[in-house]
Amino acid sequence: MRVSAADVIRQVLTENELDFTEDEPGAFAADLPGERKLKTTVTLTVGPQAVHVHAFVARHPDENHAAVYRWLLERNLKMYGVAFAVDHLGDIHLDGRVPLHAITPAEVDRLLGAVLEYADTSFNTILELGFATSIRREYEWRVSRGESTRNLDAFKGWLEPR
Repeated sequence: MRVSAADVIRQVLTENELDFTEDEPGAFAADLPGERKLKTTVTLTVGPQAVHVHAFVARHPDENHAAVYRWLLERNLKMYGVAFAVDHLGDIHLDGRVPLHAITPAEVDRLLGAVLEYADTSFNTILELGFATSIRREYEWRVSRGESTRNLDAFKGWLEPR
């Protein structure tokens, strides 16, 4: 069962033309291109009974921890295949496990899509809730020096002077 799950994952990653590595048999790391979060690296590791899916989303918030973590937990209620998790440092990840018998090309594609969707659509909200002071400081610094603020356009609505 372990070999066939790895074969399925390898096939899906190749067919979708995703950059990936397989450092050891059954341990894959692939880069998923996003819009808000430009790249999310997902690992798929074939174990004896399940495939573990894991992706880093954002480092621990600078501020407003309770609101960030509450928002993540509320999102978990609506998610498929993976859920938000926080490690011992407070960094935010997506994590899931799928039984080997469920690993089909359609399921791997669905899992990769879920990881990309959740990482990408949540990224700006995580930044707004957990890094607002830093983002505002960066914006003001750039404006004061005449630097481009283009990479902060996603936050323009709340960054512009009140």
